[in-house]
This record gives sequence, structure tokens and C-alpha cells, in this order.
Amino acid sequence: MKKQLVIIMGAAGRDFHNFNMVYRGDPDFEVVAFTAAQIPMIGPRLYPPELAGPLYPGGIPIRPEEELSDLIRKFPVDQVVFSYSDVSHEYVMHKASLCIALGADFVLLGPGKTMLHSSRPVISVCAVRTGAGKSGVTKYIAGVVKGTGRKPVAIRHPMPYANLLTNRFQRYGAMNEVRDCGCTIEEREEFEPLVGSGVVVYSGVDYEAIVRKAEEEADVLLWDGGNNDLPFLRPDLEVVVLDPLRAGHELSYHPGEANLRRADIAVINKVNTAPVGAVRSIEDNVRKLNPKARIIHTASRVRVDDPGRIAGRKVLVVEDGPTLTHGGMSYGAGVIAARDAGAAELIDPRPYARGSIREIFREFPHIGKLLPAMGYSEQQMRELKETIEAAPCDLVLIATPVDLKGLLELKQETMRVTYTIEETGDLPLKKAIEEFMNTFDREGAKDVKKA
Repeated sequence: MKKQLVIIMGAAGRDFHNFNMVYRGDPDFEVVAFTAAQIPMIGPRLYPPELAGPLYPGGIPIRPEEELSDLIRKFPVDQVVFSYSDVSHEYVMHKASLCIALGADFVLLGPGKTMLHSSRPVISVCAVRTGAGKSGVTKYIAGVVKGTGRKPVAIRHPMPYANLLTNRFQRYGAMNEVRDCGCTIEEREEFEPLVGSGVVVYSGVDYEAIVRKAEEEADVLLWDGGNNDLPFLRPDLEVVVLDPLRAGHELSYHPGEANLRRADIAVINKVNTAPVGAVRSIEDNVRKLNPKARIIHTASRVRVDDPGRIAGRKVLVVEDGPTLTHGGMSYGAGVIAARDAGAAELIDPRPYARGSIREIFREFPHIGKLLPAMGYSEQQMRELKETIEAAPCDLVLIATPVDLKGLLELKQETMRVTYTIEETGDLPLKKAIEEFMNTFDREGAKDVKKA
């Protein structure tokens, strides 16, 4: 039988996991390339032979997705496997049409082939879009699990944007380990809130090894999903977060709709700032797509220590990068804090943008008068720092999960903006997690897995 030639389309995460789970040891397939999209500065490079396995002694090239058509023709390719997330259904089908027109099959791998099994109870926290508040919900659930006397350990969706061998296996149990890791801003934004609350976090590239090590110290595993991707572990309880500020996106983004259809608990977040009609619209969509899911509302509370320092001042707002870029949001917690506290003006950073930050504004013109905290490389972090320090502001509002002042050594006066997840009513999410934990013994043993 002819060996099938494969390209895996990705963004430095799901693509490597799909390869490891499905293709790495299969001699009937040859992955001739990965393509890289969505995340800046992750290609061209090489998926190293130490990770690719004995069938790939020279490793596997990672090429920009712009070369996809040429790569399909060059080899020629039999299959193209789509392996990244937080994209519209229309976007996915445009990619499918391109591949099919060039003679290749277009493949979407499902949970049966890509989810790892664990001997520990697994709670997954995913979302229908980037920036829905998933990480805050994960942190909240970790606190509830700890309150039952069990130890939660988080396994974070991959972000191996730098050296893949170095990032093959990551474990962070203390804040100094995160600060000293040499990670990108995006990685630190995901690791620090959990580690700072006393939760060990694992991440990396080889998730089979990661899960086995995490099981050794965990009573419960928390899958902390990225973008709106599906879990890499087979969950026993699936929590999916929805965003009423982008009502309707739960029906039109991949694989967010799949997450919603699988959910045991649908958390509609940000109900304190969203229009009532948008919340009701999402409730209706949940009931249509997944009537078995339990619907729970949460609020996202924005906090600053001293709002008086904001009033009447010219403020530069720095928000979470991915939420603004491929997440499609035009504002976040920083803008809400600035307006609520009476800032005189939001400084437009676009005239002062440097290097790749300038390119980000060109690629995502919807962003407007706020600065996405992009930091996928040391160079981009320098350009972010230069952009901030060039802006003529009285105060920099840092509304990112990691404090950029110390990380970038900023000269200006800064203030942190944070948000916390709060439940409404009689704490239904807390009760649901406690009920789930009561189905397992104290050591975390379990007899059955969710299908």
C-alpha cells in the first residue's frame, strides 16, 4: 500500500499533539511538513528528530502557512490535517476548499484518536472563544477542589513558541520557577495566576509523558484549555465557558461549537457587563445544541487597588494579546477599569508602535485605542516596551494576567487591573464541582471514563 504523505496545519500546539498521537509511529504515513499560522514568530523552524521519532531522523520542517499550496503540489500531498483552533467555520471551509481543489483530503481528527486517558479524575475547562474567561474559571475550580481536601494539578494547553526540546516537558510549582523559565509573555500569563494560587502547572510538547508525571502528584487533573481547543485528555467532567459579549460565536467557531456540544456544564461568564438579551440568546443556543448541559452564570469582576489614580489622567491601556488578535475582542478589563474610574483620555498607541507591534495593528485594525501585550519573542517584548515608553501617557494600565512592569522594566507609572470570577445565587458551580468530587474516593481512583 502506498505511503500517505501528510501536511499538518497548526499553530505550535494541537499540531504537534496530533502528530504525536496519530502519526509519529505509523509507517503507513509520512508527515512531510507542519505549517504555522496565527502565532507570530513560530516558523520557519524544525520539529526536532528527538521529538519526531525514529521514522524522522532529520526532523520535520515547519513552514509558514502561506506556502501550503506550494507544499501540496511539491510532494504531492495526500492528506492535510487541520490542527489549530479559534477560527470561524467559514475560515475552516475555505482551507478545506483549497486543499480539496489541489487534490488532497482535508482531515479533522476527533477525540477518539487524540485524547489521552488518565488514571485520575479529569475536569476540563475549555471555551467557545479566546478571552471568554476560561483561565479565571479554571482558577476558581482549582480552589473548590482544594476545598474538598484534594490536590489539583493543572495541565495547560501547549504554548511551545521557543525551543521545542527545552519546552518538551515543563513543570512549574513556584513563582520563581515561572519568572526564571525564559518563557514568553503569553506563557507566563497562563502559568502565573495558577501557580500564584498554589496550583502546580504542567505544559510542554509530549503530553503522554506530561500526564504520567502529573498523575504522580495529583488527586485531580485540571485540563486548562487554550483558545477554544478540545481537551488533550479525556475528561470526566467538561466545563465550557461562553462569552455573551460575543453572543452567537458559540455557533460559528471551530472547535468551540464542538466543545459546547460536549459540555456537561456551560458557564456563561461576564453576565455583570453583558446585555441581558445576549445572555438569553446564548442560553437558547445552549439548550438547542446541548440540552443536557447545566447552565451556570458567573460574573467577571474588574478590580484596581486605587481608582483615584486613574481619574482625570491620560491612560495607556495594555490588554491580553490573543484576546484582542485572533480572539476578535476590541476591548477588555483595562478599558472597563479606565472608563469606570473616570480616565480623561485613552491614549492611542498606534502612532508610537514599533516593529512587529506596528504590524499587529495593521493585521487587526479593529483593536483601536489600546495595546495588545504581544510578547512571543525577546525581540517582540523589546518592541512592546519601546511602544509603551514612547506613548505620551500619565499612567499605564496593565490589564494582563502577568505584571509587565517588572518583566519589561518599564519606566512609567503603572497600575495593575485584575479580574476575578464570582458566582451568582447559591454558588451552583461550586456545588457542581463538589458533587463531582464526591463520586471519587480520597485518592482520586475512578472506575469509568466519560465517552
